[in-house]
Amino acid sequence: MSAQRPEIIRRVSAPDIAARKGKQPVVCLTAYTAPIAAILDEHCDLLLVGDSVGMVVHGLPNTVGVTLEMMILHGQAVMRAAKRAMVVVDMPFGSYEGAPEVAYANAARIMKETGAQGVKVESGPTVPATIDYMVKRGIPVMGHVGLRPQAVLVDGSFKAKGRTDEERARVLEEARATEAAGAFCIVVEGVAEALAREVTAAVGVPTIGIGASAGCDGQILVTDDMLGLFDWTPKFVRRYADLKGEIAAAAKAYADDVRARTFPGDAETYFSKKP
Repeated sequence: MSAQRPEIIRRVSAPDIAARKGKQPVVCLTAYTAPIAAILDEHCDLLLVGDSVGMVVHGLPNTVGVTLEMMILHGQAVMRAAKRAMVVVDMPFGSYEGAPEVAYANAARIMKETGAQGVKVESGPTVPATIDYMVKRGIPVMGHVGLRPQAVLVDGSFKAKGRTDEERARVLEEARATEAAGAFCIVVEGVAEALAREVTAAVGVPTIGIGASAGCDGQILVTDDMLGLFDWTPKFVRRYADLKGEIAAAAKAYADDVRARTFPGDAETYFSKKP
């Protein structure tokens, strides 16, 4: 008798995400570890291994210090646990802004070493040509316009975009160029609602908002922000839990039990078997 064929779960793909334009909203969250990816996988269409990992997990002041090796390490962890959602890995600062050939080599390394189905890059004058180069060579690319965390040293801080006519025009131009280059969707970060709706109407691929209103085709948040693991979160974050408080309470209860010698008790202790 032949062994029973294992159930094959079809993973969400870049064309699946692209086809959601103007239809059912695309649900996205960040993931950096296997346990969190396993929990989120059932509920999300796309999991982003964001370079925000540098700030959220490694305590960096911004994302500029994130390395390719860090992104690959966390991408591997997420891919071990996520079975259904599409997994996209951020390309870190310095890995794609130069020659398209270098960007392609780095993106190919990410995909080969993690098994992820795509990469994400932030917009900029040279980026559309790089997106075009990578897509034509088989790499699905997610774009990113508006507030660009990797440009924080140029901007001076994490500032919302689109406050002036010049900024609005630039964000719109970058979004159109990103779509024309072949991106399957575009993150729109930190812009006013009117501009988010304008960008969404101007491009034929889904827009994924973060601080860009419900006018986008989908939404993404940093999972740790949404779970309430930090004292402060940006204006656009809705806290769906208070895990910092729960973790602190659990840690205090554990410390109290250890100091009182009530942990471990009999239930957590191994005993020799009687002969």
